Amino acid sequence: MPRDHNIVSADVRPGEEISGAYKVSKEQRRAAFKAIIAFAKPHRMTFIYVFLCTIVAISADLLQPYLVKIAIDDNLLIGKNDFHMLLVICGVYLGLSVLSFGFTYLQNNLLQYAGQSIVGRIRKDLFQHITKLSMSFFDRFPSGSLVTHISSDTEALNQFFTQVFLSLIRDGMTLLFIIVLMFQLDPILACYSLILIPIIAAIAIAFRSYMRKTYQISRTQLSRLVAFVAENLAGMNLIQAFHQQKEQQKLFTEQNNRYFRANLREIRTNVLFNRSFDILANLSVAFLVWIGGMAVFHRSIEFGVLYAFITYIRQFFQPINSITQQWNTLQSTTVSMDRLYRLFTTMPDITDSAKAKKPDLAKVEGKIDYNRIQFGYQEGTTVIHDLDLHIRPGEMVGVVGATGAGKSSLMSLLCRFYDVQKGSVLIDGTDVRDIAQSSLHRMIGLVQQEPYLFSGSIVDNVRLFDTRISRDQVMEACRFVGVDSLIGRLADGYDTHLSERGSGLSAGERQLISFARIVVFQPKILILDEATANLDSHTEQLIQTALNIVSQGRTTLVIAHRLSTVMQADRILVMNQGRIVEQGTHQELLELEGYYEQLYRHSQGKAEMKAV
Repeated sequence: MPRDHNIVSADVRPGEEISGAYKVSKEQRRAAFKAIIAFAKPHRMTFIYVFLCTIVAISADLLQPYLVKIAIDDNLLIGKNDFHMLLVICGVYLGLSVLSFGFTYLQNNLLQYAGQSIVGRIRKDLFQHITKLSMSFFDRFPSGSLVTHISSDTEALNQFFTQVFLSLIRDGMTLLFIIVLMFQLDPILACYSLILIPIIAAIAIAFRSYMRKTYQISRTQLSRLVAFVAENLAGMNLIQAFHQQKEQQKLFTEQNNRYFRANLREIRTNVLFNRSFDILANLSVAFLVWIGGMAVFHRSIEFGVLYAFITYIRQFFQPINSITQQWNTLQSTTVSMDRLYRLFTTMPDITDSAKAKKPDLAKVEGKIDYNRIQFGYQEGTTVIHDLDLHIRPGEMVGVVGATGAGKSSLMSLLCRFYDVQKGSVLIDGTDVRDIAQSSLHRMIGLVQQEPYLFSGSIVDNVRLFDTRISRDQVMEACRFVGVDSLIGRLADGYDTHLSERGSGLSAGERQLISFARIVVFQPKILILDEATANLDSHTEQLIQTALNIVSQGRTTLVIAHRLSTVMQADRILVMNQGRIVEQGTHQELLELEGYYEQLYRHSQGKAEMKAV
């Protein structure tokens, strides 16, 4: 959010259904509106210029029927036939048309500039805010919904500033000016015309809540559809491997049909709302022609006045129609505003404390202590039970165990993706909660099972777009881990542009590039989370060699299903159901003939696993 506008929402937590059809109180809606409008503050002068341009353009438009009235009543009907006066009126009419065009053009350009700037700032701040949220938020919140927020919801706000806002100013001022001119022409006919206002208000109020509901349902279904598509695109290899295309197509059709029905409901409501005003406009013109015609027949008003009144009453309904046509956008904007506000007010679970330190990274030794920690992802469930573990600087520790044993949770706590519920995690004697996250994440290098590569060159992927790291440093790091020869065989070498997730490179090549990142950023603690799980034996050997090189002088924690990855570790921890049940070297653990020995024999295909 803008720096001068602080928002606090204690009841919004990660994982809430931000994209759903949630209930919003009037206070929350007002807060959301104020928060979004705060983005418009830097463009105050632009909006003032838009307002002034609008007044000039509207005045030029509305004076044109009055000129025709003068030509009819003061010249033609009295038989004056003053050609010079008619020529002057035509010249003024043309001048007003040119003036209206010029100021309307200027008004639209100014408003588009302001609107695009505001929405650009919102997108920037929203993306920045999302990147600061805790991992627990991303565990529970679909990425497709976030895409909808950043794209569709911000675009709805863009329409608000460039369409709805303009309509409110231009059409609101037009209605006001028309009423003033109608009273100037004939107060009695003007009073008859004002009978329309309560009827219009009644129709608007009758439709308001129902229309908001239809737009909210439509936006929710769109969000779910986008989330479904994003999920399927990410898992397309799995869908094809298991021939699940028909099943996923069926699920997509269901999601698409829900969105289709919600859209039809929205369109039907919008059409009914707008056509109600069309009928009212035609009835009003007919009524005015009858009343005014009788007045002209009895010579109580002039024909030019009736002509001007008919023109103004049609123009009276044009801004009303314009405003009602923007009602759809306004309702969509309201829903988007609520959703973005809830996202902006979702606070991260993990934040830097007031006493957070930024230690000198060059002096970090890499000593790690887990002091009787307890942790669970949700209240009422415990993943790690009263675990006590101490790791020496420079020690390589392997962590093995069945799926769900708590291995990855151990590493997530060290990286402070989550906080422990009891106990503490220390690095060099300092609680990770007292270390600034920016410093903590520079201390720790993480290599995951599926290393993520971004769209960009190999150089940019190794240095993660940090231009402070030179190309020579990147090349040296790649040579250090043994991936230089593989890169040399690519058509453009280090400038080879990688597509999303590094498609075109093998799993081993992607892992070696992630090892090069470690060398470039030089963390004191290295974590490998199932880094060799999906590799063949030959590639695993390359990764093992790179690991031996990269781990020199670093405290290294290796999570592995394959025991061959950790057999050379200084110490191996065996975890089961959130506890360390055994620890020691590979040979020591085999001699215990316990759980590790079962894991080892199972990995060799010599025995079935036994429950522990």
